Amino acid sequence: MITVNLDVMLAKRKMTLTELAQAVDITIANLSILKTGKAKAVRFSTLDALCRALNCQPGDILEWVEES
Repeated sequence: MITVNLDVMLAKRKMTLTELAQAVDITIANLSILKTGKAKAVRFSTLDALCRALNCQPGDILEWVEES
């Protein structure tokens, strides 16, 4: 299962969801859906924008965890 560590990256960068939404030009609602892991898909352009804003790699945001 893929988990989203967006909240971890936000904390590491001392950035709020609102600040990230403005930097990436995505609604807070859509970022919240992604942050909570309820998103069904992520566009590469969105992932690229998130990585640019957070100065990180895609693997810092997305992680595969084996289901038990």
